[in-house]
Amino acid sequence: MISKSFRFFSARLVSRGAVLLLALSLALACPASAQKKKKKDDTPPPPPSSVINSIPDEQKIDTTIGEMLGAWQVGDTTALHKYIAEDISVVNGVWAPPVIGWVNYLAAYQAQRARSQQVRLDRSNTLVRIAPSGTVAWACYQWEFTATVDGVPSAADGQTTLVLEKRGDDWLIVHNHTSLIQASQPAAPANPAPQPANPAKP
Repeated sequence: MISKSFRFFSARLVSRGAVLLLALSLALACPASAQKKKKKDDTPPPPPSSVINSIPDEQKIDTTIGEMLGAWQVGDTTALHKYIAEDISVVNGVWAPPVIGWVNYLAAYQAQRARSQQVRLDRSNTLVRIAPSGTVAWACYQWEFTATVDGVPSAADGQTTLVLEKRGDDWLIVHNHTSLIQASQPAAPANPAPQPANPAKP
């Protein structure tokens, strides 16, 4: 029953030729375990560390960003913290000093998340670059955000640049700079009130 083992590994691994060959050789090298009948309550073994270490850093960073955004959308702060460094700095979205450190970021995130429901953020056009040192990287991407904020449907487009640092085997986000490009406002009423000739200055 090598096919079961092969299907398991090929479904879990990225479709890079070298990694696929490694998975096939692992399946063929373990015929006894491949022939063992799988019980319903068996959990699949984790991929061998050699397979994890063979994944390129660019792909690890892209996965880190995707999993971080997934946790961000659903409000899972424990999972979110896995990808964000304790000493993170975040450029503030309003005219205010940067947010420094996980504790301060968490407080700002939770205040924002408490006002939002049905949160969705779609990422596109991700670009990842790694410095020659191999320990620092940056990534930029565009995003589309939709949610109900304070009971009102809201949407916005923007872009983010992240700086990541490799600490051990993990890539952690150490800096976040997010810019809002366009915010969709609720539709104006059909008969808006007349505006004064000289509106008040802020």
